Amino acid sequence: MISDNVRALLSRLPETNPFGEKITLVAATKTRTADEINEAIGAGITDIGENKVQEFRDKYDLVHGANRHFIGHLQTNKVKYLIGKTYLYHSVDRDELAQEIAVRSCRAGIVSDILIQVNIGCEESKGGYALAETPAAYETLSRTQGLRVRGLMAMLPLSDDTALLSRLCDEMRALYDALRERDGNISFLSMGMSGDWELCVNHGANMIRLGTAIFGQRDYSHHN
Repeated sequence: MISDNVRALLSRLPETNPFGEKITLVAATKTRTADEINEAIGAGITDIGENKVQEFRDKYDLVHGANRHFIGHLQTNKVKYLIGKTYLYHSVDRDELAQEIAVRSCRAGIVSDILIQVNIGCEESKGGYALAETPAAYETLSRTQGLRVRGLMAMLPLSDDTALLSRLCDEMRALYDALRERDGNISFLSMGMSGDWELCVNHGANMIRLGTAIFGQRDYSHHN
């Protein structure tokens, strides 16, 4: 089933977004076994994203052949487990976290690629910089040794208001374009999950994070 889902998704996914950019599909692998993830990779998945540090660590040596993203909320005291193993941190949502990644990256002699998380819907339940704060956050983080800002990440609010969601996507895209004009490292606008990825791609996302669409509904019975 997983292989079939991946092939069906890849056939539906446009080659590029309306801006002519290749779209990267990141498989969200929360609660999934290494065997399930390896099946998805075998079917064509090139990038995988974990939400929990413990799962990232447990599966790290069991999964092969994909770029490893960290896409969940990250506590500063767990950054040490991810340094040097993470292709891209999607959820850098506050200065404190960015500084911890920077310090540990410098200590390890590496530069970590990050996305700045934008709380585009101004939701209290979600982390991230407000849209208006993001340019200043970019200025700070892009000058921080040990970090390389590669773009922006956002999660749209749950809403049936397509006009609202489209407007939020367009605001994200406008900010992304403004930053990219100034910085050649900016290349990822990570926006879109299983329920809204098509809308996000149509409005300029070039990286999407899909779990359910690949693996089916999650079974939480064996997880805390």
